[in-house]
Amino acid sequence: MSDKTIYLKDYRAPAYWIDRTDLYVDLRDDKTTVINQMSMRINPEASAEERLILALHGQELELLSLELNGQIVESDDYHVDGEGLSIYMDRLALDLADNGLSFELTVKTQIEPQNNTSLEGLYKSSGMYCTQCEAEGFRKISYYLDRPDVMSEFFTSIEADGNAYPVMLSNGNKLEDTILESGRRLVRWHDPHKKPAYLFALVAGDLECVEDYFTTKSGRKVLLQIFVESKDLDKCQHAMDSLKNSMSWDEEVYGREYDLDIFMIVAVDDFNMGAMENKGLNIFNTSCVLAKAETTTDAGFQRVEGVVAHEYFHNWSGNRVTCRDWFQLSLKEGFTVFRDAQFSADMGSATVKRVEDVSLLRSAQFAEDGGPLAHAVRPASFVEISNFYTLTIYEKGAEIVRMLHTLLGEELFRQGSDLYFDRHDGQAVTVEDFVAAMAEVSGRDFKQFMNWYQQAGTPELNISEDYDEDAREYKVRIEQYCRPTPESNEKQPYLIPLNVSLWGEAGALAIRLKDQEADFESSDNTQAIIELTEEVTELCFCDVPERPVISLLRGFSAPVKLNFQRDHQQLLRLMTMESDGFTRWDACQSLLLNAISELQTVASDDTKEQQYLCKPIAKAFKALLQDDNADPAMVALMLQLPSLSYLIELRQEVQLEKLDAAREILRFAIANACFPEFKAIYQAYDHAEAYQAKAGQIAKRSLKNTALSYLMLAADKGDQGTASEQLIQSCVEQFQHANNMSDQISALQVLLNADCAEQQAKQALDSFYQQWKSEALVVNLWLQSQALRRSSDTLEQVTTLKQHPAYDGLNPNKVRSLIGAFCGQNLMAFHASDDDGQPSDKAYQFLAEEVLAIDKHNPQIAARLLVPLTRWHKFAGARQSLMKSALQSIAEREISKDVRELVEKSL
Repeated sequence: MSDKTIYLKDYRAPAYWIDRTDLYVDLRDDKTTVINQMSMRINPEASAEERLILALHGQELELLSLELNGQIVESDDYHVDGEGLSIYMDRLALDLADNGLSFELTVKTQIEPQNNTSLEGLYKSSGMYCTQCEAEGFRKISYYLDRPDVMSEFFTSIEADGNAYPVMLSNGNKLEDTILESGRRLVRWHDPHKKPAYLFALVAGDLECVEDYFTTKSGRKVLLQIFVESKDLDKCQHAMDSLKNSMSWDEEVYGREYDLDIFMIVAVDDFNMGAMENKGLNIFNTSCVLAKAETTTDAGFQRVEGVVAHEYFHNWSGNRVTCRDWFQLSLKEGFTVFRDAQFSADMGSATVKRVEDVSLLRSAQFAEDGGPLAHAVRPASFVEISNFYTLTIYEKGAEIVRMLHTLLGEELFRQGSDLYFDRHDGQAVTVEDFVAAMAEVSGRDFKQFMNWYQQAGTPELNISEDYDEDAREYKVRIEQYCRPTPESNEKQPYLIPLNVSLWGEAGALAIRLKDQEADFESSDNTQAIIELTEEVTELCFCDVPERPVISLLRGFSAPVKLNFQRDHQQLLRLMTMESDGFTRWDACQSLLLNAISELQTVASDDTKEQQYLCKPIAKAFKALLQDDNADPAMVALMLQLPSLSYLIELRQEVQLEKLDAAREILRFAIANACFPEFKAIYQAYDHAEAYQAKAGQIAKRSLKNTALSYLMLAADKGDQGTASEQLIQSCVEQFQHANNMSDQISALQVLLNADCAEQQAKQALDSFYQQWKSEALVVNLWLQSQALRRSSDTLEQVTTLKQHPAYDGLNPNKVRSLIGAFCGQNLMAFHASDDDGQPSDKAYQFLAEEVLAIDKHNPQIAARLLVPLTRWHKFAGARQSLMKSALQSIAEREISKDVRELVEKSL
């Protein structure tokens, strides 16, 4: 297999186009035969040299025959290797100089889906045939021009044993359903909308269906179907409701109407990704479509809603208008993530959604931007495109679209998206085409804005301020810079929109800027969008009656880091006064970050100084918990301390044990100081209330379970006397009698992490497995909860669980739940020290061995699993050396190009 680097600068349109594709897929238990008849034509723009060879992509295929215009192509006239089929067109009876040349090419191949463990192309999952063709999976089904700029009309015929596979699906609308003379069944589908091969889908299995209808704004009735195994029929309603809400929302907000007679979703247990937006036939990981109160957490319900929306929205932002090449991946993914975030904010709590998105960006995407795997949102090169389905492409890409929305405003952004969809419907386009539509409707020049797409790294803003009381002027100096990344040491300045407000002791102050333009976001001029374009920007606010506290990044208006020292009182003012929910939460996070940094410098036995530093935080949290008017969602968010992964990301060199100890000291101080308030919250909650996956109820449940976590921490590490026993009993009762999975799994996790409840935790673990062992997704939670346990023997427990009947190393969900959770989220256990207090390499070698084993059958999952080892640059001394050594041990073995690309870039 070639490890050739592919460059954006080398893009050329293909020498041949495919206008129509007729597939005949004959599914058999031993071999599957695929007959692929392509109506092709020459690209008039292709050079004479480019026309000489028709190079079709193909992997793991057995070629049975090849015909051109009904005539057999002899073996001397083509060449087959591990990457594809090359046809020497100049040896055939064709006039390659004819710009109007068209012909029929028929390729017959055999494949073995039952042995396809990579889960790319056509494969079997739980006895069902299914496909995953993005990004380059179709080449494992047939020889084809497997690239996104080749868009074809598809006719798909599926032949199979109708008794074994009563459901046989493909893209588009069904044309025919026939019993053949042989007794086998033939079903024929037609997708009238041209699409690239990565959007092809096929499913055949013994499935049940939940149906509903949606009437579009033009009055067309669309059949909606969700196909699942019969045991999961009662878990489809939330996905169906989410689909209908998505269709209605997209019509209202973006003016986009669905364009086929049928929309289908199929749930698959073995799936590398979350879901796939194949035209008219979405294939979903079961974890992203199945939901029921008893088996699904609140986060699970929200994930189903968000992913269903995301895949549906792709019908326009990805399918009707797709990518010219894979370098433009964020064109569809970034835009669609932004759209699904808007939808989720409208369906639930906008503040909670924004905080969740920014938390992920800061802790994980910023880390990606700051490491050896950093790449631009539109990268300049890649070896394996599967490695670029990253947070940079998705989440940072969405933030770039959000900035365009901020700069243009809602009305102009809608005009720009309408122009983009209308102008490029049925085309494969680039990021420039999207930004050009926004530029055209606004009359703006977005040349500098393109730096967001072209440069890797996270911009940082250094802030300094000065207030002149006599002149009533408040001056702010902002210096922007971006650290060097692997692709470039030099960075051009970004266009950065800052959403700004000023806060005095009594509230918001009017903004008057001297020699600086701003777009005001409020009628009283208290909120403004200020655009940074230079390396250094100096702002002067006039007629400011008092020294203000400036809010610089309201709503997280740009994906940047702020380097701005503010004291406790300034942050408290923002935390209590700001009208923007995100900024209130962010001010609280800054208070906590400051306290953790100060605690890191204190000697471990200096309890007096620790208490002194924790006291102001505990006091602020006590006031927050005593505020009867506070939004439960906001309170629950503020009570979450910055994650260890985010704390690591903020530092150039990490002293892990000190960092974690400081965080735990603060967490314990809050638990102790606010014990009565947490107890009151927990006792006031009505556990008998009927479950609803609605924002208000989710917020109350989150706050209650957060309170339980703090209470058990106080009981476990402090001196709460008989209250400890009562708390353990309350936790056990919640576990046993919960009417929803959020409450049950929260209680289990609290018990697992409390030393004082060791016996109860063991009983709960056993009970949970016995209760839910037939529910695969719940078993994943069971595995994950143990992988995330704070304990010195977690690695040993994870190793043991690998032998458990519930674990399947071929199933990506199981691998993510156990191996991925332990290595990627349980940072103290993954980076554990040995008995002598020295860094240990046991977990690093464990991960290296898992990567090598999984790489043999599923390179995509192996590569994603590898990422924790690539963060070695954040650590010093022995720990860094041990992580690099584990990477080196992988590099020395025979590995896939997916894994090799990441290892080599990391080292």
